[in-house]
Amino acid sequence: MSLDLDQLVAIDVHTHAETDGCGHFSLPDQLRAGADAYFGAESGPPTIDEMAAYYRERHMAAVVFTVDAEAALGHRRISNEDIATAAAAHSDVLIPFASIDPARGRAGLAEARRLVVEYGVRGFKFHPSVQAFRPDDRAVYPLYETISELGVPALFHSGQTGIGSGLPGGGGIRLKYSNPMLLDDVAVDFPDLTIIIAHPSFPWQDEALAVATHKPNVYIDLSGWSPKYFPPQLVKYANSLLKRKVLFGSDFPLISPDRWMKDFEQLDIKDEVRPLILRENAITALGLRTT
Repeated sequence: MSLDLDQLVAIDVHTHAETDGCGHFSLPDQLRAGADAYFGAESGPPTIDEMAAYYRERHMAAVVFTVDAEAALGHRRISNEDIATAAAAHSDVLIPFASIDPARGRAGLAEARRLVVEYGVRGFKFHPSVQAFRPDDRAVYPLYETISELGVPALFHSGQTGIGSGLPGGGGIRLKYSNPMLLDDVAVDFPDLTIIIAHPSFPWQDEALAVATHKPNVYIDLSGWSPKYFPPQLVKYANSLLKRKVLFGSDFPLISPDRWMKDFEQLDIKDEVRPLILRENAITALGLRTT
């Protein structure tokens, strides 16, 4: 079973596997509780099987990943292999991404290759603030080079984060690492690497728009915010210069696709642009159409 692109109404490029289904979560309890409070989440995170059923019912596909931040947080990650294996059982709706902590060094390069070649992983997720690294740090370049050679995208959190919000010292999470302008060097030095800047990038929305407009290999996803709160310049660019480079993303389970889609219907987006944002741009960015 595989994705039937013609039957999908939307492709959500940003969802989180928050639990392994056996009592272990992707974040330490304190940070997880803070994020839930920030987003108003009331129920525990779904399993990957539950996520698949949710998206299948809505005739949507979803990119699913965890965040590997073991070095910065001292918290064991959820296994990339487990996520990829679970996603493979639901390949009609789930697209597996992986996350590798840049601190893993050369071991991370080998893991990236193995995950793509042996497990069918279709991209990689980075969260600079949680993983505590600058995206333009040359020490991370070997990992980008490997991902670029593998021909899959890299998706980077940008802007403010709900993780650590309201905790003393923000739970140790530093926002500065998630300025999207730090991705400009990466886009220059790896022109064949597809880069997805995640979220409306508050307080750096203009920086994200500048990089995505200037660099042909850079996209923006719209996850983590209800569309009714999108900055006006983001809406303007999505309707015009970036109409083929903006992607639907929810941040599920923190924000549901149902809520996102309901608010998106009220957004001033041209009729011809809506299917690009909801589906077509993701097909291009993720390399889903092979014929």
